[in-house]
Formats: sequence, C-alpha cells, structure tokens
Amino acid sequence: MNKKMFFTTTLTLLLGFSAFAQNYVILVRPAGVNEWGYADLKGDLVIDAKYKKCVEFSEDGFAAIYDVKLKQFNFINLKGEKLETEVTGFKLMEIFGFGMKGFNNGFAPVKVGDKWGFLNTAGKLAIPATYDKVTVFNSGYASVQRDGKFLVVDINGAEFSVDVPDIADLNDFSEQLASFKTADEMVGFIDGSGKVVIKPKFKAAGDFHGGLAWAKNNAGIVGFIDPQGEWVLKPQFETGKNFDPESGLVRVRTGDKWAYVNKAGEIMYMDDSETFDDFFNGLARGKKNGKFGFFDTKGEWVIPPQFDGARDFKNGYASVKSGELWGIIDKTGKWVIEPKFDEIKDVELIR
Repeated sequence: MNKKMFFTTTLTLLLGFSAFAQNYVILVRPAGVNEWGYADLKGDLVIDAKYKKCVEFSEDGFAAIYDVKLKQFNFINLKGEKLETEVTGFKLMEIFGFGMKGFNNGFAPVKVGDKWGFLNTAGKLAIPATYDKVTVFNSGYASVQRDGKFLVVDINGAEFSVDVPDIADLNDFSEQLASFKTADEMVGFIDGSGKVVIKPKFKAAGDFHGGLAWAKNNAGIVGFIDPQGEWVLKPQFETGKNFDPESGLVRVRTGDKWAYVNKAGEIMYMDDSETFDDFFNGLARGKKNGKFGFFDTKGEWVIPPQFDGARDFKNGYASVKSGELWGIIDKTGKWVIEPKFDEIKDVELIR
C-alpha cells in the first residue's frame, strides 16, 4: 500500500470512528404529540414518536420500551429495531420516578417468571434468572440476592459471597464499591469480590462519585470519605450530595445555607441564585427572578437566567425551556436545537 492510499484509508477510518463515537440521541415528545420518539442533535427524529412508555438510550446503544398493545417489555436499537431475545415475556425493573431500567455495562436486569437474571446486548440470557433481587450492573458488578443470601455477580456470571455476617442490605455498585448496611444499621463498603474494604462505621453513606462519597458519623454529621474510608472532608455539614469531578465541587448545607466545597475544604457560596443544584459537567443550574440559568465554580453566571425550565448538563448539553417549548443548548448557552418539543430529556452519548 502506498503512503497516499495508507493516509487516505487511515483518515477515512478515523472519521468513521469519530462519527460513531459522537453518536448523540435524545428522548423527545414533539409538539402536539402524546407519544415519545428519539431525535439527533439537529433536532430531527431518527425514531418516530410512537412510544407511550420508553426511556433514554444507554451508552450500550439500546433503549428500553414497553409495548402497550402487546403488553411486553423490550429494547430497540438506534434504527428503531427491536432486540431479538432468547426469552420473551420478561419484565424490567421499574423505579418510581425514574422509569424502566435497561442496559448498563452491557447487561440489563430482567425478570423471567418470578426470578431475575441478566440479558446481554446480543439478546442472550447471559446470566441465568436464579435471583430473588438484583441491582443494575455498574463498574462491572451487580449486587444480587438468592434465598436471603447477598451475593456479588460479575460480567462473566461469576458469583462471590459477601463477607458480612450480619448484613441487612446491599446497594448498587459505583466506582467498584457497594455500600452495605448491618443489622445494627451501620454502613460500610465491599468490593467486587464481596470483601469488606470499608468497615461499617457510618450511620449512613452515599455512593462514590469522582473518588468521594458522603458519609455520616455517629453524631449524624456529614463529611466525605475516600475509597479507603478515610475522611477527606471531616464531618461538618448537615447534608452532602454527589461530587462532580469536572468542577471539583460538591454541594453541602450548613444550617439553612447551601454552599459548594472542594476536596481541599475551600467553600464557595453562590449568593445570586434562588435555588442551588449540584454541579454537572462543570456547571450548576440556578434560578433568578423566576428564570433558570447556569453558574460556574466562581459563582458567576456563565449562561444568564433566561429560561422557563432547565435540566442539568449532561454530555456537554442541557435541555432548556423557552415559553412552552423545549430545546437544547451547549455550554456557551448557544441553541443547538431551537425550542420545538413539548418535552425533552437529556442528551445521551452512545459509545
């Protein structure tokens, strides 16, 4: 192969990969329509609005749907084609306020009969339905329960016993750790092998995000711990939320005042907003004079309050409302999709 042909071929492959890597899709409800469909970043429907019950696409390239006529759960791909599955009539996890739970880490929890297992993206029941309770896969592991016994299962279907004799509950994994609660209501964390890596010494704790998790000491005061269970920010807050790696800030409350703090313990107050939300993608949603905008880590408005509704940033974009219709903006506040939808969810990136 000559050099010219080599570089031409390489460029074509890179461009093709880039286009694939930047495949964005948005769950939308067009104006005047009762059903949901899926649009691209141009605002064009790539899957017609015909679903009454559906959720956003996952990074795996599938969206969970419910066929009202057939009364069946299923998945569709980016072409709107249904996934062929080796089991039928299965049910999906439905969490009130958050919709159906579909694929994550290449697996979707499904209920076959009265037991739970996991489908893979090829439609195979890769992990048999033998569990009484399951969580979604995250960072390669899922928490499961069979006959009252808590277990961990990995993406290969291998099971690991949980090394906590008096365990009462086990949560989802996040950043390869899962919190558990003991019979005396103390919280610790296990790893993917089921081994205790943080002893149960907290009254409560959240999931790890960006290497930090909020936790309450015996007095009920909130601080933030690292994956070894050591305090990075000592207990001093009434409430703590999830850490945002891009901004380096986490939202906390002391008394009746909300603030933002970094890992060094430096506090940033936003005094020019009526509401205080978490940082996502380096920006936080705020509200002033009844309008929504977004501020940065200095507490300065980078997208002035001007919208009648707004969702948090995700994958570099945010859904916002102008008048009665929704569209999409980028992190400069520029319209990517002009307002034209009755409802719109987050911009999802298919990897």
